[in-house]
Formats: sequence, structure tokens, C-alpha cells
Amino acid sequence: MRVFEKVDQRVSFPELEVQLMKRWKDEGTFQQSLDLREGRPRFVFYEGPPTANGKPATHHILARAFKDLFGRYKTMRGFYVERKAGWDTHGLPVEIEVEKKLNISGKFAIENEIGVERFNELCRQSVYEYVEDWVAFSERMAFWQDYEHAYWTLTSEYIQSVWWALSEMWKQNLVYKGFRVAPYCSRCATPLSSHELSLGYRDNVPDPSVYIRFRLKNDPKTSILAWTTTPWTLPGNVALAVDNDIDYIKVKEGDEYLILAEARLTVLQEPPQVVERMKGSDLVGLEYEPLYPYSVPEEGKAHYVVDADFVSTEEGTGVVHTSALYGVDDLRLCQEKGIPFKHTVGLDGKFLPYVEKFAGLHVKEADPVIIDDLKDRGLLYKAETTLHTYPFCWRCGTPLIYYALDAWYIRTTERKEQLLANNNTTHWVPDHIRTGRMGDWLENNIDWQFSRSRYWGTPVPIWICEGCDEQRIVSSAAEIGLDDKADLHRPYIDAVTLECEKCEGVMKRVPEVMDTWFDSGSMPFAQRGYPRNGKELFEETFPADFISEAVDQTRGWFYTLLAISTLLFNQNSYRNVICLGHVVDPKGKKASKSRGNVLDPNYLFDNFGSDAVRWYFYTSTQIGENYRTGDAALKETVQQFFIPLWNCYSFFVTYARLDNFDPAQPQVPVRERHVLDRWLLSKLSGLVASVAGGLDAYEPVEPARRIHRFVDDLSNWYIRRSRRRFWKSQSDRDKAAAYQTLYQALRTVSELMAPFAPFVSDAMYRNLSEGKSVHLADFPVPVAPEDPQVEADMARARQGVEAGLAARDAARLKVRQPLASIALPGDPMPEEIAAIVRDELNVKSITFGAPEVKLDTVITEELKLEGLAREVVRAIQDRRKKAGLNVEDRIHTRYDADGMLVRAIERHGDYIKSETLSVTLSPGRDDGFDGEQMMLEGEQIWIGLKRN
Repeated sequence: MRVFEKVDQRVSFPELEVQLMKRWKDEGTFQQSLDLREGRPRFVFYEGPPTANGKPATHHILARAFKDLFGRYKTMRGFYVERKAGWDTHGLPVEIEVEKKLNISGKFAIENEIGVERFNELCRQSVYEYVEDWVAFSERMAFWQDYEHAYWTLTSEYIQSVWWALSEMWKQNLVYKGFRVAPYCSRCATPLSSHELSLGYRDNVPDPSVYIRFRLKNDPKTSILAWTTTPWTLPGNVALAVDNDIDYIKVKEGDEYLILAEARLTVLQEPPQVVERMKGSDLVGLEYEPLYPYSVPEEGKAHYVVDADFVSTEEGTGVVHTSALYGVDDLRLCQEKGIPFKHTVGLDGKFLPYVEKFAGLHVKEADPVIIDDLKDRGLLYKAETTLHTYPFCWRCGTPLIYYALDAWYIRTTERKEQLLANNNTTHWVPDHIRTGRMGDWLENNIDWQFSRSRYWGTPVPIWICEGCDEQRIVSSAAEIGLDDKADLHRPYIDAVTLECEKCEGVMKRVPEVMDTWFDSGSMPFAQRGYPRNGKELFEETFPADFISEAVDQTRGWFYTLLAISTLLFNQNSYRNVICLGHVVDPKGKKASKSRGNVLDPNYLFDNFGSDAVRWYFYTSTQIGENYRTGDAALKETVQQFFIPLWNCYSFFVTYARLDNFDPAQPQVPVRERHVLDRWLLSKLSGLVASVAGGLDAYEPVEPARRIHRFVDDLSNWYIRRSRRRFWKSQSDRDKAAAYQTLYQALRTVSELMAPFAPFVSDAMYRNLSEGKSVHLADFPVPVAPEDPQVEADMARARQGVEAGLAARDAARLKVRQPLASIALPGDPMPEEIAAIVRDELNVKSITFGAPEVKLDTVITEELKLEGLAREVVRAIQDRRKKAGLNVEDRIHTRYDADGMLVRAIERHGDYIKSETLSVTLSPGRDDGFDGEQMMLEGEQIWIGLKRN
């Protein structure tokens, strides 16, 4: 017969987790769970690859907790769930980290001090540096993944799959080189894509807000007033834009005249004296004096008023200062109007030498210098500071500028409708993301600028002929005469030249590397080496059934997965996606080192346990909201859920060991069990169904909360109301039924919890099932038919108890003091339910149908003596705890008292002995007894105990 292992009620969850980690490793539990489902239908999960060039942080627990939850759940439901790990190894994050270690900054230092070959080798080394930390972190939080067969985006096999993807888009005429204005990081000296741009916005950024006079050539006393928050673009001004249909006015202010939109009069410093009204069309063609000579063209015409479709009166003056190379609308407008332009700022973000007044100044440094210069020349009307949302480089933190340059693009706008359609067939959690954040992003989709003027990345596989400009794209190493395992990174790939098939000239590779988001977005096929390898496996595992990351990935990985798979395979690469909020501090602030509010994940694991952190993320808020995470919240999670659960488990094991309970003994039919058993089993069946239903719908919050509520019911109602059934000495059918019910509940709860809290659930389940791991078990099915009537009756009983306890509280009567009766509203309850209410309220009788709750508060001597007996029981139980006695220890009890206490003990001695496991209950003190003097209900008593 099985013997349950003893359970220590004072458990350390972190220590328990470390023990189980070792056991899982020794037993190969993860691999066993895979082997068990080999050959079964697949559930496909894609891992969004992290960049392992820094240590994992607390926010990394969040997505990994949700990913692991569904991997475990679907495995328990009988699916084969391959959990292939992956590492994102390219891109600016890696380069910047290496630059910091070398104490250098910028491309000049990389190329001239370090060299591209050495720099890229250091980048390669850096991505391996923290892999062990990430693996240990993942294992510590029980995120099971296959790291032995992980995919790496830096391998030749992976790169060639990415090349193939771009070449397929090339064949569809979707790849082109364009001269466009793009968000640009002057520190990293590379443009960014629109989805990268969205990752770096900051609110309430202070910037200059300046109003500038542009003096008319034919009337120097009249100026057109224009506004800008980027003074550094003023040396490059080539035009002023107005709207043909907006009403403009000319006002007199002192000795000068100003022209601006009538709707923007509030920007003026004095009450306006209007001297003339006109339409924007009346201003078109007016020429003005250039602010600076640097943008005056050698050929062609500039510095005049043009009409444009993007001018508004929402802000500024209704006149837009136009600097062709530093704004998307500006460049389009100047190209349409044939206005010549040239750069005043270099790729390093500094003014070029010919811009003599500001040469060598970075644009942001130049802003105040330019403002002072315009002020000295009488061209500054007024200067203020504005707070607005502004984009920064998502990796290095440099303020971005908009800058026109040549770059390579993918024509995603051509497939906009298909992108929207594929997104609409995807199940998003929360649902509003599909048409909201993601849908809006796709509606406003612009072509994907995928080239980066950097070093450590997948090289753009395009070669251009030096003689005739013929272009060629390659899709594999073999096409260019390289071995399959050759290192395809810069600078080695830069040395590969091809012969032009058109003119027999020399073709050289373009210098750019690819957006690292293209790498990660290619993982569904590139992790298999497709199409050169893994064709069958890719087709089996595409698309994914499930992915999950934080909400910012709508413009990152979620988008690139969707875009690439739509362009290549005409469908999305994922069916279901959970889109999470962010981990913030208890005040709602984003964690940052400067704020000092960064939580070390190891601190959380060591103090609360990873199960507690996971459980908090599953239950604390709805998916999509932010998680206010701190010590207090996690401590509460442990105290309110894990400790009560463990106490229930400890209670069962303690008494099951005492009574040699055997789960294999014949089961008492459910219909013959106590109403509390029938109620609990009905609730349990409903719980199993609701947890499975919620997880099948990718909605894990309510299932976890339901488990929490069930444990609360188990602890505070079922076990509390059933304690005497376990305590009693006789082993009858009722006691057997109680054991069987509690055993079934705890075993099922541990199975239900396994995907959520892998450690605690496994610790419990192993002891309840002869050492077998819960992670090798099937997900539970309902144990008994649900009984809505019993659940409704018990709900009424608990409401009646709540009302009765409130009435007692109002009358200041302890529950230990028996009362004669209580009257409750509502219909009569079945006797087995009413008996529970009587016992819980400690009343002798209940009547129903009363208009309101009414207690009989008359306490007779008999009731008083019974109440005192209960107080004595409590006092003896407290002494037992202080003496460190085990629950099963029998004792001898002595007392020294007088008055009503003596009478109470004499009258109710058998009850006191039964409740306290006292073999004897005798008057008088004795030296061999561990005793204490105390006050009970205003009377003195000494109570002494001795183990039997």
C-alpha cells in the first residue's frame, strides 16, 4: 500500500523549485514529455528569438510564462509540441554593445580603428556571451525549450534562407532602390524602418518652437511668418508651402507687415491690425529672401511660395517651411514642383563644411546657435519651447532625424489589402488589437525600408555591375561559387565579385546589410533551412498555432512575420497570438536603471519562487494591460494562493498518513457521499471544463482566477467544514468519502495548475501519484456530473452564513457562543444544507421566511456553559501548538479554575476531550505538565498539557 511522503507545512517555494529543477534534469522530464507525444498531431509554437547579448530581465519572464503555459497545456491535451529555441544574433543591438565594450562610437572608428573583420568577429562572440544566462533563466522559471537544436540567425544556412526570401520578392518586382526621406540615426549612421521607428517614441520631449520671418523680395517690410520645431532644417529651406483654399491675412505690427493664416492669429504677440485678406492661391509664386545662401541653387528656381495638400491650421501659422531633404512631404513637394535641393547635413548628423556658419555642429547642437543667429538678424519673430512626442533610436537612444538618402525597399504597399485580409483571419488576444493597433498600422502601411548601412547583419544579396548598372540578386551561397558552410558576413562577402551577364563587367555587392527584423520574421522557414533543406518539416510546422510577445511587437515581429509570409506564401504565419502589456513598477512607471526600479529576476525567483511570478502575471490583470510588479504584489500572491493551497495539501497528507488512506480502495459512490463532497466534486467538474474552455480560446486569465477561487473554496469552506470528518477516530464510509473527495480535488487541481505553476503542481502531484510527474500526465476530464442544485443550495447556505455572521458581529456575540436560534429570509433549505448553516453560525435552530435576519440573543446558563467549553477547547489547542505537538498526539490535560469555567468543563468534558485528543481531563495542577495561567471570558484558569 502506498504511503504519502510527509509534507512540511512551513515550505520554502524557491527551495522546492530548485530541488524539482534538478529532478527534472536527472529524469529528463522535458524530453520524456516530448517522447510520450511523438507521432501525435502537432501543436506548432514559434519562439520569438531574443538577442542574447545582455542578461535577461524581469520583463522577459512575462512572455515566456505565457508561451510555456500553452506548450504545457497542449502537451497534456495529447499534442506533440516541439519547442525549438532560437537566437536573434544580428543588428544594431549587438553592434552597440560591442562599441561600448571597445569604448568607441560610430562608423569611422569601426572602419578605421578596429576594422570590419575584427568588429564583426567581436559581434559574433558577444551573442554567445550570455546564452548560458538565458538558458539558466529560462530553466529557473520552468520555460521548457529545446536549446540543443536551437536556430541561430547568424548561420550560413539561416542567411541563405533569408536571401531566398528576398529573391522571391525580387521576382515579384517588390524590391527596389529609392531616394526617400527616412527616419535616420546619426550615431548609428543608418536609416530605420517604420516598424523600428515605432519602438522608440518618447512623450513630453522638449524642442524649440520658433516663428521665422521670411521677407518678400519685392516688399522687404512684409514677411511671411512660418513655424518649425527643427531650426536645424532652416539653412536648407527652399520653399514655403500654403493651401490654396485657406484664408490668409496681412497684419500690421509696428513698422512691419506679417502674412499668416487667419485661423492662427493667436500666435501673434500683439492684437492684429488687419490690412488685407487673401486666399492661399493669391500667395503662390511670391518670392522671398533666402534665410541662408547655402540652399540657393546654381541652376533652377527656389525660395518662393508653392501650394501643397498637407498644410493645415491645426498648429503653426498655416505656412509650412519646406526643406526638401528632411521631411517626407517636403521631398515629394519639391520633386513635384522641380525645386532643386542639396544636403546641408552629412550622414553623421553634422553640418557639411560648405555651411560655414554651422559647419561641424551636430544638428541638435546647432538649434540654439541658429536661433541666436536669426534673432541677431531680425528674422526671429518669437521662440518658445514645446513638449511633444518624438522618435529616438530604439537601441542607442539618439534623437532621430528625417533624412533623404538612397535605400532598398520592399513594396509592401502593393499587398496592403492582402496584409489586412490575412490579419483579419488571425485570432488576436485581446481582440481589439486586430482592428485597432495592428489594423491601423496596416491601413497606414508604407514600403519596408529593409537595408541598413551597417556591418553585423545578413548581407543584402544584391550585386550591381560597375559598367552597366545591371542588378542581380542571389538566393544561395552556391550561386556565387561559395561553399554551403562559408561565412557569408562582411567583409568576406564584400570580396565576392560576379561577372555581369549583360556586359561582362564586374559586379560588386551593395554595401548594406538587412534589417534584423527581416531575420526574425523569416524564422518560420529559415529555422529549417528552407527551401534548400527541411521542406517537409517546414510544411508540417507552418503556420504556427500560437505565438506570444508584448504589444510593441505589433510593429515589430508580429508585423514582419505577417508581411514576409504574406508576400511569400499568401497567408499569415500564425493563427493565434497573445499580445501582452508591459511590466512596470508598482507606480506604473517603466522599469529603468536610472529610476532605480529594475527588478532582478533572480531576486524574485529566490524570494518568491518563479511559480508565484508566473501566477501573478496570469491573474493580476487582463491581457493587454500593464503589470504593476513589485515585492508587495508577489508576497500577496504567495500568501493568498500558494500558502492556502499548500496548507490544504499538507492537511490531507498529514491525516492520510495517520489513517493509512489508500486511494486504490473501493470508491464510495458520489451520490452516497456527504453534501459537502457532492458540492466540491460538482465545483471541480465545472472548474475542469472552464479551465480547458478558457485555454482552448487562448484566454488564460479567467481559468487561473477560477483555480484560485476553487482553492479558496477548498480551504475556507470544504476543509473547514469537513475537519471533524478527518479527525474522528472511527474509519467509516463518511471518512473514506471525505478522503477520496479531497484526494481527487488536490490531484485534479495539481493537473489543472501544471501549465500555470509547473513546480508546485509537480511537487504535489508526485506525492499524490506514486512519484509520477504531472508533466507526463494527461489534462484532467470532469470527475463527476455537475450538480447545479447542490451548488445553488450551498451558495444560499454561504449567503445565509455571511448574513448571520454579520448579525452576530453587530450584536457583538462571538461565534464560539452558541445561540438558541436565527431567522433567515428565503425558502427552507434541505436539512443537510441547513445543518451546515446551523453549525457554522453555532445556533440550535433555523427558521426560514423571515423578512430579515434576526438572531435570538438571549443566552441561557446552558448556552453560556457550552460557549465557555468552546473557549477552553480553543485555549487547549493554542497550548498544543505552542508545545509543538503533532496533530495526532494524544495528551493528558489538567486545569485549575473556579466559577462557571469549572461547571462548563464538568458539563462538557467529553466534548473537550474529543476535540483536543485529551485522554484525561483532570482538575488540579501537576509539576509534570507544561502549563499556563490565562483569562477566559473574565475568569482565571490554568491549563497544563502532557503528551500521552
